[in-house]
Amino acid sequence: MNNKTSFKKNLLNNNFKVGIIGLGYVGLPLALEFSLKGIKTIGFDLDESKVKKINNEKKSYIKHISTDDIVKATKNGTFEATTDFTRMKEVDAIIICVPTPLNENREPEMAFIVNTAHEIAKNLRKGQLISLESTTYPGTTDELILNILEGTGLKAGSDFYLCFSPEREDPNNPNFSTSSIPKVIGGYTKDCLEFGMIIYGKVIDKLVPVSSTRVAEATKLLENIYRSINIALVNELKVVFDKMKVDIWEVIDAASTKPFGYTPFYPGPGLGGHCIPIDPFYLTWKAREFEIPTKFIELAGEINTQMPYYVVEKVMCALNENKKCLNGSKILILGLGYKKDIDDLRESPSLKLIELLSERGAKVDYNDNYVTEIPELRKYKYNMKSVKITPASLRKYDVVLLSTDHSYYDHKIILENSSLIVDTRNAFKKFKNKKIYKA
Repeated sequence: MNNKTSFKKNLLNNNFKVGIIGLGYVGLPLALEFSLKGIKTIGFDLDESKVKKINNEKKSYIKHISTDDIVKATKNGTFEATTDFTRMKEVDAIIICVPTPLNENREPEMAFIVNTAHEIAKNLRKGQLISLESTTYPGTTDELILNILEGTGLKAGSDFYLCFSPEREDPNNPNFSTSSIPKVIGGYTKDCLEFGMIIYGKVIDKLVPVSSTRVAEATKLLENIYRSINIALVNELKVVFDKMKVDIWEVIDAASTKPFGYTPFYPGPGLGGHCIPIDPFYLTWKAREFEIPTKFIELAGEINTQMPYYVVEKVMCALNENKKCLNGSKILILGLGYKKDIDDLRESPSLKLIELLSERGAKVDYNDNYVTEIPELRKYKYNMKSVKITPASLRKYDVVLLSTDHSYYDHKIILENSSLIVDTRNAFKKFKNKKIYKA
């Protein structure tokens, strides 16, 4: 029996071990899917606190991921975490779930992927499958990753197998989980695709094979560029319609009654999450190599990036109309996560709002029951803790700025005890009150 036949047999019989590199919002739920299906799984992460939470405390460090699942997976011996990357030799499938941020010039920061690929290369052996899930530009897998791994002397498609399968996580979405979201897979060769399909098929309900890793990489970019452009459209219309004294949210509600040819998108204080604010720029960067302009995509990014500035302008106008100035005003930002009911701060517009308001002399506090203290982040180093919301505390502020509309907010109590409200989410739509300003 040759190596390929033996590898396939082991995969089909669940006689294999999975390694997940990066135990964040993508890697941890995927690791739990494998381990809870009885497949031995090792999670790799540089963050010792995450490893300790899983191995010693048996606790989740992500709000929407159940501690019970971690207890089950670690108790039955199918899941453990480690910072020891030499243990990659033990696993048969290595799935890469590391960040792909942008640098200060909005260019891809590939260090996480490159460093991970080099760590894999140090421990690569025959009969392993490597799958990249991190969002990136077309060509990353069969150019960058391939060259690093084949630098070992092993050959993709025969000695080891290489895939790209983009993550499609939507944190805290009640309608979809890791297993129920269809998964796109592209392989470097037919065998790479086949083995990737077998492995992911153990935990994902529906698989969508495509002809190459580049198609899979481009699929993820299209999904997020589509959303970025449409959100930019309604954000731009929000500004235009506001000047015309037209409520953009009422317009969207009316347009949504059309049963065909229209999909509603909603404006906000800016774009958050690791995907939509970042992914489009991976394509615009790569397109320059081919001397192709991507004006449409870049324009959408610029519009969405400007939204926090627009919100600050609306705060200034609201204060001005009430004979106050921004400098010296006390402002409470409601919601720090990039969307409601999650603790994910990645690219959250609330963080930018804190920066802009503080720079203009405002005294800023925030409330978020899911983020009790702001950790040190790549872009921001705030020393701030969440304040409690009470009628008395609300009355201390000149403006209450609703940035993320968590479900626990009591809009009636907030309205009754606030001097001014700037609402970026149309959360107070059922109230008619002159102290509510939409932004």
